[in-house]
Amino acid sequence: MPLNYNEIVSKYEKYIFQTYTRQPIAIKSAQGALVTDVNGKEYIDCVAGIAVNNVGHCHPEVVSAIKQQAEQLIHVSNLYYTENQAILAEELAGISGLDRVFYCNSGAEAVEGALKLARKASGKKEFIATEHAFHGRTRGALSVTHKEKYRKPFEPLGPAVFVPYNNADAIRSAIADNTAGVILEPIQGEGGVIIPSETYLKEVREICDENGVLLILDEVQTGFGRTGKWFAKEHSDITPDIMTTAKAMGGGFPMGAMLAREDVAANFVRGDHASTFGGTALACAAALANIDVIKKEKLVERSQVLGEYLVSKLRELNKDYILEIRGKGLMVGMELSVKCEDIVAKAREKGVLLNCTSESVLRFVPPLTITKQQLDTVVSVLDEI
Repeated sequence: MPLNYNEIVSKYEKYIFQTYTRQPIAIKSAQGALVTDVNGKEYIDCVAGIAVNNVGHCHPEVVSAIKQQAEQLIHVSNLYYTENQAILAEELAGISGLDRVFYCNSGAEAVEGALKLARKASGKKEFIATEHAFHGRTRGALSVTHKEKYRKPFEPLGPAVFVPYNNADAIRSAIADNTAGVILEPIQGEGGVIIPSETYLKEVREICDENGVLLILDEVQTGFGRTGKWFAKEHSDITPDIMTTAKAMGGGFPMGAMLAREDVAANFVRGDHASTFGGTALACAAALANIDVIKKEKLVERSQVLGEYLVSKLRELNKDYILEIRGKGLMVGMELSVKCEDIVAKAREKGVLLNCTSESVLRFVPPLTITKQQLDTVVSVLDEI
């Protein structure tokens, strides 16, 4: 017999590390932009696994690719060549504008690899990161993640200097003899969907070039059409030296990658970095199907159009406590003058899943397949609340 909600929670409380604050529902199934809990209640999902399910939950083509690949080859390690890795690497190079790919399983792993590569390529140790940045919770990634409550219990961490986001001059001033690289999110996600000025990333690129410092862009949350471009760097028409990605890469299947320019990537030689599960045949099959769906269904363009639509509808709410609505594509933040946890809870009761980040920002990162009608319902529910 399937477990009911209370039985599931009881087992969580008894056996699982208590490292997450979970919302009080247990999800049983999902399709497109809808999820269903164990009690049969349906929700419009504006979280999408935290910007993971860009092609929607359980997209038939991704599901089919996983099923077919699982019957043929799941995993053999990186001691051998596999076809899917080769084909996917070529695809990623084509859509990213970078030359080499290292496969891993998550965004934090991609950041760890990027920091290692930057240190080896530069021969230097220190990084410049930004205030309110989030790059992951593993030790290296945590060293460039800003929030003190994440960092403090695990210090000392790797050497890093934090400067204000969207301030290129602050980066220029912070560069020192031991600076290996600058790491940035092109749009800060966990920081509250903070979008920099149109010139910021270009200025940082120029500053890094002038000073011989590597530029790492963390596109873990912003990749694969989320912001109305394949990658958010395209809004500024720049190419980083190293780029990290994950989340939406596998269509819901866990996968990440670090990409780099040829001359930078050449600094990693055999034995310098590895991952047992990085780029399994199964994960690569999911990622290839995911990319194919994004292309065929024109989800990059759809993200831009629907993002503009959502922002326009949210602005019609015209509530006193709404301070600002900002977004690129279907990565939208609504900053409030109040904490938003209660709004998330009330929306969930009315069948809409939302995420609160930075305490007072409602973050909307739904599947790129969500419909205008579903977005209208989301805004209508917010209006009622």
